[in-house]
Amino acid sequence: MLPAGLLLAYCKRASLSEKGFRRRRGRTPVARMNLIVCGLASTQQTLRRKGGRIRARTGSTHTEGIMAEQQNFKNHAKLVPAFHFFVLPVLLVNVGWTLRLAIRDYSAFSVFRVVLALALFLGFALARNFALRVQDRVIRLEMQLRLERLLSAEMRARIPEFTLGQLISLRFASDAELPALARKVLDEKTTDRAAIKKQVTNWQADNLRA
Repeated sequence: MLPAGLLLAYCKRASLSEKGFRRRRGRTPVARMNLIVCGLASTQQTLRRKGGRIRARTGSTHTEGIMAEQQNFKNHAKLVPAFHFFVLPVLLVNVGWTLRLAIRDYSAFSVFRVVLALALFLGFALARNFALRVQDRVIRLEMQLRLERLLSAEMRARIPEFTLGQLISLRFASDAELPALARKVLDEKTTDRAAIKKQVTNWQADNLRA
C-alpha cells in the first residue's frame, strides 16, 4: 500500500479534487477508483493528524502525572496491587474456607484440601520472597560498584563493612551526597533502614523494583 502522502500528491497532480470527483463521478471506472483511493488517503491523513494531537495531549498529561507523583521516602514502598490485594487475600480466604470445611466435616480429603490450600499460599509468598532476595543481591552488587566509583581510596577500603540493609537504603542517595552519607552511616554504625533513608536529601527514585 502506498503512503497517504504519496497518494495525496497523486490526487493533486491528477487534478482530482473533491469537486472534480463530483464532476467525474460515473464517467469511467478509473475516475471512480481515483475517487475511492484519494478519499481514503485524505481520511487516513486526517486521522493521523487527530491521533497525533491526542497522543500529544495524553503524553503531556501522563508526564505531568509522573512529575506530580515523584517518589520520596513517604511513598517509596513497593506494592503490587494484583499480588498484595488480590492473589494473597484470595489464597488466604481459601485457607480459612477449607479449614472451616475440614472442621465441620472431618475426613482425609478435607485435611488434604487444607494442606493444599496452605501449600498454594506459602508457594506464592515464597515466590515473591525469592524475587526480592535476588533483587537484594543485584542492589548489593550495583551499590558496591557505585561506591567503588564515587568514594575516596580511604573509604573504598571500608566498602566490605557495609551491611546489605545499609547498601539497600543508600541506593536512594544521589552521587553528590552518597560519599558523605556513606561515611556517616559507617562512623555512626546506623543500621536502621528508615533512619538512613530519612537522611537522603536528593532522593533518586528506584522504579525498577520487583
